[in-house]
Amino acid sequence: MSGQRAPKGRGLHFEDFVVGQRYETAARTIGEEDVMAFARLTGDESPIHIDAEYAARHPLGQRVAHGLLGLSVAVAQAVRLGFLEGTLIAFRGIREWKFSRPIYFGDSLRARMEVVEVRPAPPLGGGMVTLRVEVVNQRDEMVQQGEWSVVVMGRNKE
Repeated sequence: MSGQRAPKGRGLHFEDFVVGQRYETAARTIGEEDVMAFARLTGDESPIHIDAEYAARHPLGQRVAHGLLGLSVAVAQAVRLGFLEGTLIAFRGIREWKFSRPIYFGDSLRARMEVVEVRPAPPLGGGMVTLRVEVVNQRDEMVQQGEWSVVVMGRNKE
């Protein structure tokens, strides 16, 4: 189900998720303005992100995007697929998230997701869905990876 889209306004319910389902987002290019806006928003103005002269002397040799900006973009791109639209109750957790490679200005990121666990959570009105996520750049190099857990509405909770 790579790249599967849910009908507009109709996310998948808990009962629709099956271990092994796969999704892939569209790519999103990370530009200088994205990094500067993230730095302003969060207050993380570390020179490796915003100072080109400093970054040129750094072992990475150039400015890099914040790792959490990459994670945030991956989450946003996943939401844009629509498979959680209107059925997501909560983003529950992140497990074993690894920042494997730097994200450089101009890198285009996309997320690959696979459902690895589905378990009911009756008190929450649906269930927990765990996705193994790989964030890759335009060269298909993995820059981040880990697992996200989300709580999804069951059919009886529409």
